[in-house]
Amino acid sequence: MRVPAPRDLPALPYAHRLEPFTGDLEREEVYEWLHIDNRAFDDVDGGMTRFSESALSSVTFTGGRFRRARFDTVWMHNIRTVGSDLAETTWLDTECLSSLLAGTQLHGTQMRRAVFHHCKFDSVNLRAAQLANVTFVDCLLRDVDFAGATLTGVSFPGTTLDGVDLTKATLTRVDLSEGTALGITSGVAALKGATISTPQLLDLAPALAQHIGLTVKDA
Repeated sequence: MRVPAPRDLPALPYAHRLEPFTGDLEREEVYEWLHIDNRAFDDVDGGMTRFSESALSSVTFTGGRFRRARFDTVWMHNIRTVGSDLAETTWLDTECLSSLLAGTQLHGTQMRRAVFHHCKFDSVNLRAAQLANVTFVDCLLRDVDFAGATLTGVSFPGTTLDGVDLTKATLTRVDLSEGTALGITSGVAALKGATISTPQLLDLAPALAQHIGLTVKDA
């Protein structure tokens, strides 16, 4: 498969239109053609805000509520979200590089044509999320909850899954074959509709046997 290459800020087609942002984020505001750089936001209420053709670099969000916010054609680099609520947000044509999402609420989120490069998802809630044409490149997904989520055209090249929950998830054209590890703790039945490699199949064999009630006994 063709893995999208990460882009630098100057390579963005709207880079020449970006202006520095020095204010505070506010609820239900529209932010367009802005570059938010080297900022820290604590417990901000940014619910229903919209970011369009903007860039965020070296930005930290601690806590805060961004429910139903929208990220439309947004480039992110070195972003940190710790304990933040981004439930029911929309991510469209968004690129995220070298970032950390820890203890972040993303349940009910919709992602379409989003790419994550060298990102770490740690204890992230993606329950009932809808992901379409999303790529995780060289990422770490640890204790990520995809229960009840819908994944369509999602791939994980070079990505490690560790403690991932797929209970009642729906997978369509999901390619896990280039992932470095498949640590799935629950929901192996949801792998129907996914592509995996032969070594991955061998790693998953115990969990699959347990799921179908197969007893493996050696003489």
